[in-house]
Amino acid sequence: MFVRIVKMSFLEEHINAFLTNFDENKNKIRNFKGCSLLELYRDKNNPNIFFTYSYWESESNLENYRQSDLFKSVWSKTKPFFNAKPEAWSVDKINTLI
Repeated sequence: MFVRIVKMSFLEEHINAFLTNFDENKNKIRNFKGCSLLELYRDKNNPNIFFTYSYWESESNLENYRQSDLFKSVWSKTKPFFNAKPEAWSVDKINTLI
């Protein structure tokens, strides 16, 4: 299992459209084969910046999602809203303390 973190920065006038698109698709993304968690965060100091955290069973599961019609649909609606190039990281979770 690994974590995919995506940082996205949006034009202010498109934030509500992004949130609507995310809300309409979050369950489909979360239920995509191999995805075990999906979270959306908003930066406290810059409300135009959002992060998604998703947990994936394998890199091939993430790659299958990235090649899917679902991803292409979500991303094609999201991409025009950016005010900066998105950044993404795939990381291994080392520790969790609850």
